[in-house]
Amino acid sequence: MLAKQVLRSGTSIGAYVVEAGCAISRKEFLAKNDIAFKECAETLYWLELLYETGYLSQAEYSSIEKDCQELKRMLSSITKTTQLTL
Repeated sequence: MLAKQVLRSGTSIGAYVVEAGCAISRKEFLAKNDIAFKECAETLYWLELLYETGYLSQAEYSSIEKDCQELKRMLSSITKTTQLTL
């Protein structure tokens, strides 16, 4: 069940980023990237639960969590920069 949640939220990040790339306005671009950011935060939550319940090893968790945190920082930067231009 937890793994399916990671799959759902993790793949949603990419889907929203792709949608943002097709946005017809800055406002829509911002909204899609903001949702991607939130999905990334949710994915981090599910990853932590998978680690805490023993489904992920320390090495697996550390690697995936590091990548997810970097993605979250990038999405945050995109969101903040776009808000300044509205």
